[in-house]
Amino acid sequence: MNWKQAIGDFNNYLLIERGLSKNSAVNYSLDIQKLINFLEINSIDISPEKIDTKIIQQFIYEIAKILNQRTQSRIISGLKSFFNYLIFEGYRENNPMELIETPKIGRKLPDTLSLEEIDELIGCIDLSVTEGERNKAIIETLYGCGLRVTELINLKLSDLYFKEGFIQVTGKGNKQRFVPIGNITQNYISEYISNTRGNVPFKKEDQDIVFLNRRGNSLTRAMIFTIVKNLSVTSNINKKISPHTFRHSFATHLLENGADLRAIQQMLGHESITTTEIYMHVDKSHLKEVITSFHPRRNY
Repeated sequence: MNWKQAIGDFNNYLLIERGLSKNSAVNYSLDIQKLINFLEINSIDISPEKIDTKIIQQFIYEIAKILNQRTQSRIISGLKSFFNYLIFEGYRENNPMELIETPKIGRKLPDTLSLEEIDELIGCIDLSVTEGERNKAIIETLYGCGLRVTELINLKLSDLYFKEGFIQVTGKGNKQRFVPIGNITQNYISEYISNTRGNVPFKKEDQDIVFLNRRGNSLTRAMIFTIVKNLSVTSNINKKISPHTFRHSFATHLLENGADLRAIQQMLGHESITTTEIYMHVDKSHLKEVITSFHPRRNY
């Protein structure tokens, strides 16, 4: 088995059997390609079945010079999955990554926006242009429902259950969940659909997609990042803002206002509660309120 065949088979396994998104599978492939590039640069001719821990360690040592610990950790995790797949398929008997330690990285706290800052960003949207109403609905949906970018651009008209107060979201691994949607977000989406979207010439394959570009195609991830980047430049907010910032803000504001962590986990589509626990970085004033309100010795 050569590397090209191994990556191709692994990619199909990730898409079909593990149900990962195309973007996730591509990222795995790119990380394996980094190892292949290392082998080529150093004239190391060895197959996926024969590569050993010593060579892997050399590779990790080299990438550690140029990549941060978080990226190193992701590459190591991806390679472990790749070689586990080769063991599963009978190409190897052991995983050369077993003795490779993942760099210890601190838990990165996500940037968040206050409600006032979110209102300020939305206020910067130019509603006089055709896409203004759409962009306003996009930002409101990112914040109002806590969606990932891919979930937003794949949201369908048939996923909107406004009467019941929910939208159906297709998350990582094509797993579906229902997320509550408030009246404000519903109104902005409904206004966009009624006033703007109906004037767009639909492409047949995207006719059920909620958010469309001027040509009637679904939006790309890059377009959502561009919309948010332009808003952050226009506003006076001195923070690094991305589409994911609204998801972080969604979860943080819910937690600060007393929402149950398990409920937030379900709405975000996190498989593990430990992923959701990153939002426990609420401010000190909120923590003090919890103690003074609920601790049995609060009056002593």
